[in-house]
Amino acid sequence: MLSDIEIARNAAIKPIKEIAMSLSLDPENDIDLYGKYKAKITEECISRISENPNGKLILVTAMSPTKYGEGKTTMSIGLGQALSMLGHKTAIALREPSLGPVFGIKGGATGGGYSQIMPMEDINLHFTGDFHAITSANNLLCAAIDNHIFQGNSLGIDPSKITFSRCMDMNDRALKDIMIGLGGKKNIPRKDGFRITAASEIMAIFCLAGNLNELKEMLGNITIGYKFGGEPVFARDLKVEGSMCVLLKEAIRPNLAQTLEGVPVIVHGGPFANIAHGCNSVRATKAALKLSDYTVTEAGFGSDLGAEKFFDIKCRKAGLNPDAVVLVATVRAIKHNGGEDIVNGFKNIAAHFENLKKFNVSLVLVINRFSDDTDEELGIVSSLCYQYNIPFAFSTAFADGGKGSLELAEKIVEICNNNEDKTLKFAYELEDTIKEKIKKIAKNIYGANKVIYSEKAEEVLERIKALGYENMPICMAKTQYSLSDNPELLNRPDDFDITVKDIVIQTGAGFIVVMTGDIMIMPGLPKIPNAELIDVDENGDIINLS
Repeated sequence: MLSDIEIARNAAIKPIKEIAMSLSLDPENDIDLYGKYKAKITEECISRISENPNGKLILVTAMSPTKYGEGKTTMSIGLGQALSMLGHKTAIALREPSLGPVFGIKGGATGGGYSQIMPMEDINLHFTGDFHAITSANNLLCAAIDNHIFQGNSLGIDPSKITFSRCMDMNDRALKDIMIGLGGKKNIPRKDGFRITAASEIMAIFCLAGNLNELKEMLGNITIGYKFGGEPVFARDLKVEGSMCVLLKEAIRPNLAQTLEGVPVIVHGGPFANIAHGCNSVRATKAALKLSDYTVTEAGFGSDLGAEKFFDIKCRKAGLNPDAVVLVATVRAIKHNGGEDIVNGFKNIAAHFENLKKFNVSLVLVINRFSDDTDEELGIVSSLCYQYNIPFAFSTAFADGGKGSLELAEKIVEICNNNEDKTLKFAYELEDTIKEKIKKIAKNIYGANKVIYSEKAEEVLERIKALGYENMPICMAKTQYSLSDNPELLNRPDDFDITVKDIVIQTGAGFIVVMTGDIMIMPGLPKIPNAELIDVDENGDIINLS
């Protein structure tokens, strides 16, 4: 038997041509259909709308989450639906889900309840094939590296200094560290490993490239390793950036979908925020801004990860400036961070709020209400918001869709249209040294005492200095469960250090990845993964996918 939400979904979904027309797009020329309910926006359309003025940009971020997430995507969709209800032309720009969480523990990333995007099953699974294209481009480069060495290694690549690794869009911890090249007399065995596609450099490039020409250039700039003499080797040296770009030429076009209430959603790109930069593609966000009066977008995990990278990497690269920021919280996460004490756990919200203010953004806290939240608990949260002077709203977007976020939407419209200075400030300047950048984030955003570097990290820092890469932004790879690099230190920890174990130079993406704590670039499945629960019935309908 279908649930009420499934019945509503089936009744509400519109042909994607209608959704395109709501954005003033020509359904015959501005989109290419991928079935009846999803489409890609054409290059001609993206070029044409580039002259349109920008609408207002709203970022949705969150407090430090529990392992189940606090409904950031649901709040983004609910807010977008509420803005539409208020009569504003609205678009939502979101990331594409990775199959890792879908079949792991978090589940899909299409929102939930009456605030979700459709067709949910398609988007959570293969969608329009973008992740597969990214995986293929990544692994083509890996194959070219090993083939070059096999065929005589005219570039003098040191097999022990190859830094670019294979990827796949699935949690598979057994592939994190492997040996390759064991078959055949001419193969050279070497250590390698897979990372999840959402954390690949190709994904980062895909989400930061402004157009096809820039995509090709950035792909060619990837450092794949070093020669025996220590000089870097780039993907362009292997002459495969053109073929990689061919694999991505359709994928780089943003995807158009819809919410349960018919609000347009541009879904494109999907880097994680704990091990990558956590934002949907620049192309999707810019297209949404050109097509609507209000664009709602989100950045992964807590504001210490997703929002910081949204500001310091994406906004800096793309010239974006948010007009408002929404900080999502739940009673569940407050209690989790405070050892079941709401007053204590609210310190985590205060930390995220204070951090966001450092970027000179106008923001509002939204409490994502769950059905089991008590009036007493919600009353305590309200009192604390007044005590900390934090503007706030409650939302029942899951249960009530757009109307459950009307209070939030009204506050956002007011914020977006006030005359306050909203010029974005960054956590660091590009002219700072890499260590200065890391220190500023560690102390000013995380609250750490100092930063400790491993011997391996210090070696990479010397290489960065020698190669002239110090002016790049940095992408911190850190646990999402704590402001520190230790997932056990909840709430607002103090008296801790940040330990940098490794540093990865990503010259294609144009940033430096700083590996802290025990962060994994290839996550594993939990003891009871969602993969054991998802099924398909005799009619082909998918069961338990959410």
